[in-house]
Amino acid sequence: MSKWPIGVFASVDAGLGVHFDVVKDLGIPSIQLHTPHRDNRNEQTATEFLAKCADAGVTITCVFGGFEGESYADIETTARTVGLVPEDTRAERLQEMKEISDFARLLGVDAVGLHIGFVPEDTQSDSYRNLIDVTRELLDHVKANEQNVHLETGQETADHLLHFIADVDRDNLYINFDPANMILYGTGEPIEALRKVGQHVRSIHCKDATWAAADRRGQDWGAEVALGDGDVGMETYLRTLQDIGYDGPLTIEREIPEDPVQQKADIGKAVSLLESLRSQILS
Repeated sequence: MSKWPIGVFASVDAGLGVHFDVVKDLGIPSIQLHTPHRDNRNEQTATEFLAKCADAGVTITCVFGGFEGESYADIETTARTVGLVPEDTRAERLQEMKEISDFARLLGVDAVGLHIGFVPEDTQSDSYRNLIDVTRELLDHVKANEQNVHLETGQETADHLLHFIADVDRDNLYINFDPANMILYGTGEPIEALRKVGQHVRSIHCKDATWAAADRRGQDWGAEVALGDGDVGMETYLRTLQDIGYDGPLTIEREIPEDPVQQKADIGKAVSLLESLRSQILS
């Protein structure tokens, strides 16, 4: 695959992401895949989906995990329900991520991704220490499948995420960098954050957003918008990816599945923007 192939976040079934027909219609060569429902994580599903990908010339670059009971209704609810952080579902979700890793192996994919959740600020707390242990257990399972884990950014500052990665101390833990999430959660300027964590970045999202009011950042959501219409600064973002040596897919994520027509239009616009910027920067 050449440097910076265009990608999109897609789904097998009713999960997050665009339907595969959109991937084919837009001629997109790579996808990150939202894991299908548990009943569809089997060899038959993998075989059938791989055949579709082969027919369309599509490469799967990462399989993303998600869990029942997660809600992004607001920042407080996200902190309470998302990822491996909530203690009452931690063991169950660890097991599910292991199953997702096994499904990714059936697809021949060497990376699994997830939002781990809001990592506790108190690094001496029992919850933080247990999260370290759980993350290590997941990473060891994933390594046995010859895979890496990519943590998606946004819910921690760059500094706290780096601290967590250092504490986990495993060589197959990396970052899926999403610049819009830094804005949506109010956790830091995305370009500055990318420069800080760049050595750990192995996959990225191309997504855009506008900040919440200055006095409400971290309490109220920012707003996700079509690529190029927000505060990330796509040209600066791509030039920074060039600076840190990132040469993987530019994976578009546009989270408006309730409006598939607009979602497809926005993704088409994003493809055009990224192709134009890529041509300028790499020429």
